[in-house]
Amino acid sequence: MKNQNEPKTVAESAVEMRFLVMPNDTNPQNSIFGGVVMSWIDMAAAMVAERHSNRPVVTVHVDDISFKAPMKIGDHALIQASINYVGKTSMLVGVKVIAENPFTGITRHTTTAYLAFVALDDIGRPIQIRGLIPETDDEKRRYQDGQERIEDMKKNKKR
Repeated sequence: MKNQNEPKTVAESAVEMRFLVMPNDTNPQNSIFGGVVMSWIDMAAAMVAERHSNRPVVTVHVDDISFKAPMKIGDHALIQASINYVGKTSMLVGVKVIAENPFTGITRHTTTAYLAFVALDDIGRPIQIRGLIPETDDEKRRYQDGQERIEDMKKNKKR
């Protein structure tokens, strides 16, 4: 494990999870409840934030969640989460959900979300966290976008 102050790369804390969409996850139209997807997203994003900070974390804001397509019973849900931006005490995690039909292999992007977290010290207060090293052009773009999202969140909070 790295020193607590040493920056990490995006890849060092990224998480991928898979779930099978079961009948108890769905509504009468046989598509998944949004709340089930939201819980999967929050779980994956929290794991990313914990891996990055090596500290307990709490969700402080869900900046955006977009449901683009339904998932049906039997679909495989792939949850991809990675850290987009790190401030002094906050982290922004981006999550993409992809549904895969296991019989045809056809995939579709179903959900996107952005969640902000803070890491906590031993008595439950926000703590300064390590930096982030964006390496690829995509990671650098997401870092810039994440910085703007965090700034917008702070502006909206003041309103």
